[in-house]
This record gives sequence, C-alpha cells and structure tokens, in this order.
Amino acid sequence: MQMTLLAWFVLELTDSAWYVSLLGFFTFLPMLVLGMFGGLLADSVNRRMLLTITQLVALAITIVATALLYAGLLELWHAYMVVFLTGATWALDMPARNSVIHDLLGVNGVTNGMSLDVVGMTGSMMIGPALAGLLITLFDVKGGYAVMVAFQSVAIVSLLLARIPSGYDSVFAPAKIFANLIEGLRYARTQRVVLAIILITVIMNLLLFPIMQVIPVIARDVLNVGPGLMGVLGSASGIGSFFGSLFLASLVSINRHGAVFLGGSILGTMGLLAFSFSQWYGFSFVALLVMGIGTAGFGVMQMTIVMLVSRDEMRGRALGVVSLAIGVSPFGALLIGALASAIGTANAVTVNAVVCLVLLGLVAIVLPSFWRDSSNAAQTGASANADPAL
Repeated sequence: MQMTLLAWFVLELTDSAWYVSLLGFFTFLPMLVLGMFGGLLADSVNRRMLLTITQLVALAITIVATALLYAGLLELWHAYMVVFLTGATWALDMPARNSVIHDLLGVNGVTNGMSLDVVGMTGSMMIGPALAGLLITLFDVKGGYAVMVAFQSVAIVSLLLARIPSGYDSVFAPAKIFANLIEGLRYARTQRVVLAIILITVIMNLLLFPIMQVIPVIARDVLNVGPGLMGVLGSASGIGSFFGSLFLASLVSINRHGAVFLGGSILGTMGLLAFSFSQWYGFSFVALLVMGIGTAGFGVMQMTIVMLVSRDEMRGRALGVVSLAIGVSPFGALLIGALASAIGTANAVTVNAVVCLVLLGLVAIVLPSFWRDSSNAAQTGASANADPAL
C-alpha cells in the first residue's frame, strides 16, 4: 500500500518513470546492506523482541510521513527516506519472522506455514494497491497514510499478544559479525539446493519484481487510466499470489519443492512478458494475475526450501544469505528506470522478461538436481550436504 501511495505521489510530482523507479531502489537497498545482519540477529537475539522493535520503528516512520503529508511538507527526498527506513526494518526482521515459523511448526509444517505467511503478504498486496488507489481518489495520498497508521497499530497489538519463541540462547558478539556473515556465505555456497535458490532469487529480484514500481506509469501513460483503476491493476499480481499461496497451503504434502519453485518463477515471468505487450486494461490485469500465481510458487518455496535443508544453528544465516540475494532489487529498480527512460516503459518491461526467462533456463540446465529430483527438498538437501563440490 505504501509503495502505491508514494509511487503516485512521485509520479504526479515529477512525471518521471526514473524517479518512480528510485522508490524501489531505496526500498530494497537496506536488504542488500542489512540482509545478512538480520540473519545473524535471528540466530543471536530474542526474536520476539527483534520483531517488536522493528514493527514499532516502522510505525513511527509512517506516523512521521503522515504528519508531513498533512502539513503539506512532504518532498521528494522525504519519500525516498521513508521507503529506505521502512526497508531497513524489513531487512532486519525477515529472517527472524521466517525462523519463528519453523520454530512453531517444525519440519513437517513449515511448508504450510510459509504458504500461509505468503497468503498474508499477498493478501496485503491484493488489497493494498486497490485500497490505495481508492483512497487517493477520495482523500489524496495523505488519506492512505492515515489508514496505514491504523493498520500498523493493529499489527503491533497482534504481535504483542502472540506467543512467539525467543530463539536460541547464543550470545550476540559484535566483534564476530563479519566472521559469522562469511560463515553463512560459505555454508550457502556448499549446498547445491541453496545455491540454486540464491541464483534464481537474484534473477527474479533483479528483473521481475522491480517491474511493480513502474505499473503506475504504464497504467497512466499506456493504458490511460486514473489512480482508481491503477490501484486495481496493481492488485492483480497480489490476487494471483494470494490464491496461488492459498492453494499451496491447502496441500497435505509437496514432494517436488524445487519444481514448484522453478515452475512458478517461469510462469510468473511469462505473465510479465504478456503484460509488456498489452495495450488493453483487461488483458493487462489477467497477465499480472498469471504473474502473481507464478510468483506464489516462487515466494512460498524460496524460504521453505532453505529452511528444510539448513542445519538448525545455520538456518538464520542461510536465510540471511537469501535476504542478501533479495537485496539486488535496488539495482533492478535502477535498471528498469534507465531502460524506461531510454526505450519506453513497456519496451523496458519486455526486455526484462525475456532476459529473465533466458537466465532461469540457464540455471535449470546448470543445476538440474534441485528441480528434477522427485524426492522432497529435505532429501535433496541431504544429498547436497554430502556433495560439497560447489
């Protein structure tokens, strides 16, 4: 919801796809810088305390942004600062949140738990943009931010009432941060399955997900619609992801985690490619819906597979490496912004989708065991542990 509100704010302020794409750059830059650090924190400090602090900081940021909007003082650099600080809270709490799911549900329930977690996130992606577009139409951007304050307050109350495991009783040693981060990188590198997950995560976050930042530009300049329909279009991928994740959560067991992960990534990219050619609003909506269904498989299996194959004491670090891979998104935002300025936004999306499909195919060919094996991810990971050649 925040991204849609600020994307429209920046687009109306600057009339530039480049400046809109910079929102994505500053949103995900903290993931690159702090992703591994967040994984280390998840293994070292009280996870409940970490989640509570990051959520309270995020609420404070939203309150300040809302006050600036109502005072008429929010400027372009404020928007970038808001998304940067919010992204920092995401980077620090993501590994802890995913580790808590494993702690609560164990190996047998982690796939369903991650599916439900993605259902919750995609539910917000489904409702958020549409609600943001409606609020912009009725009350301007500041009305959307007032609603965000209320939503985040409810989330914090729910978090305080929840029973969350504190995590391991290991000591957080700042002097050993760098050594522990290097250990996490080495651990990820020696696991074939985790390596494949990281490579595909880099590809998707570099070429596919940054596209969401320019949807307001395409909605206004290609499809010729206002903020209301722009918000609905922005919700399309969230709707697809929501129902795709709900379907995965309903399954009793999944034996081919890697195949779902790769297949979802390819389907999502094909939906994006179709969207890039569309000149009709209805077809664009369906294309993004298909993209969302595909990315549900990617999103659910991304962290699930890593948690299944990682040792308990290394799980947070491995998740931190994945967070580091997600951190390439800022460069994806710069790439789509530069391409959009040079060849047009729709053409830039086409280029990204084609390159993404080619790179996904290369990873599937070079590291086929993670998706071809009919066994489950844990068994695949066990065989990878026995072969540290990579």
